[in-house]
Amino acid sequence: MARKMQGKQEEESKVEGEVRFTNGIPAEVKELVARAGSRGEITQVMCQVLDGRDKNKAIRRNVKGPVRVGDTLMLLETEIEAQRVGGGRRGGGRK
Repeated sequence: MARKMQGKQEEESKVEGEVRFTNGIPAEVKELVARAGSRGEITQVMCQVLDGRDKNKAIRRNVKGPVRVGDTLMLLETEIEAQRVGGGRRGGGRK
């Protein structure tokens, strides 16, 4: 019986129609690297994180939609970097 009452109290405390967003971390687009996707709909960019734990870190991200140098992206996470488009050279060789 106590569980049923607790569930009702939780439901009543929620505001109907309330929308909550997670905090984004701003990053400025510094360079357009390549186009990706089967139809070129993805743009790979290098961006610099402006705030948060990874401040001033340059990371590679994939962006869908129009983007240009100087735009600000709001990232939900800054730990994971996008894979390079085209693969690049693997192992050996000169650097």
